[in-house]
Amino acid sequence: MKTVIMAGGLGTRLAEETEARPKPMVEVGGCPILWHIMKHYAHYGLKDFCIALGYKGEAIKRYFVDYLDLAGSMTVSLSDRCVNRHDDHPDDWTVRLVETGLNTQTGGRLQRLAPLLRGETFMMTYGDGVCDVDLGKLLEFHRSHGKLATLTAVHPPARFGALEFEGDRIVEFKEKPQIGEGWVNGGFYVLESKALDYLTGDDCIWEREPLERLAEEGQLMAYRHEAFWQCMDTLREKRLLESLWSSGKAPWKVWE
Repeated sequence: MKTVIMAGGLGTRLAEETEARPKPMVEVGGCPILWHIMKHYAHYGLKDFCIALGYKGEAIKRYFVDYLDLAGSMTVSLSDRCVNRHDDHPDDWTVRLVETGLNTQTGGRLQRLAPLLRGETFMMTYGDGVCDVDLGKLLEFHRSHGKLATLTAVHPPARFGALEFEGDRIVEFKEKPQIGEGWVNGGFYVLESKALDYLTGDDCIWEREPLERLAEEGQLMAYRHEAFWQCMDTLREKRLLESLWSSGKAPWKVWE
């Protein structure tokens, strides 16, 4: 099963990091957030990736070329310029890096990938967010209802700390709890290829008309994920993910 990752946006809200590289290449714990996302999918056996490139897509291409060439131990013979690798590559992924245009919207990027996706179920997510959703259970839920599209519904982290009272006395203070808001679209989709028929060109925004039409026609279902989810739209959110990774208890690290 293929997994589409949207990696072409400008990342303007994270301009401190994205002037020189695309947002999926912004690092958390020394590795691009894109790598974290792919490790999550690969943990569930989903290792066939289609990455939709746009803004500074060459940086993502360069990363994977270097990742292939530099992983593991090797012997370099300078006299005859021979390189012998001694280890299998740590990640047995297939990664298709597809140019989908600088200004193409999300639906347009997905439509440009359609020739790779026709006739099969596929997954899709964005290159700027992590969570600990069980992708096996997500797929099982999708197959159980028979509709064209499933999105993962999440509770975004609260922006402020939560107070609990007894009368006027504060009995508990929770610093920005995970479950503090209503349900929102967290990405992490499962889609049937017929969902591609709802796309209308490069200016099509997947999260607007296509999802709205799928919902109106009863073809969009929600998989409710109660646990961890976090996007990386701002420098503050990047620092939050960095602190979680540094703690050794990053909730999204489901792989060994």
